[in-house]
Amino acid sequence: MRRINQAGFTLMELLITVTVIGILAAVAIPTYTDYTKRAKITEATSGLSELRLRAEKYFADNRRYTAAAGGSTVGFNTVISGARYFTYDCNAPTAPTDTSFTCTATGAAGQGMTGFVYTINESNVRTSTFTGQTGWNNSTTCWVTKKGDSC
Repeated sequence: MRRINQAGFTLMELLITVTVIGILAAVAIPTYTDYTKRAKITEATSGLSELRLRAEKYFADNRRYTAAAGGSTVGFNTVISGARYFTYDCNAPTAPTDTSFTCTATGAAGQGMTGFVYTINESNVRTSTFTGQTGWNNSTTCWVTKKGDSC
């Protein structure tokens, strides 16, 4: 009687390997998604900080935030170069006045940031609003940059 050596994997070994890979993927993919969102949020926070600095410089030079006395548009440049994940606006949702402004960063839908809104105003009050995002906590006092965090 001759003995035959067989090479390869058994069905059970293959099923165990596929199960382990499935479990690892189930944990890794949501974690990776959260990390990528956190990285994208840095664009909003740094962009709004830059806009606030521009606003304060303009105010120091002109003694108002608006382009003309009593106007309804800001006088400083609101374009953030290289913005990809957020759009920026300092004329809405409320029009600026000579002594106040609010700048908003709204998440771009095509970049997976739908529902993320960050704001800053002349008093450096920062807010975070997350519409339709489970696990993200809204804040009226700071920028929340991590799922589950609060101020």
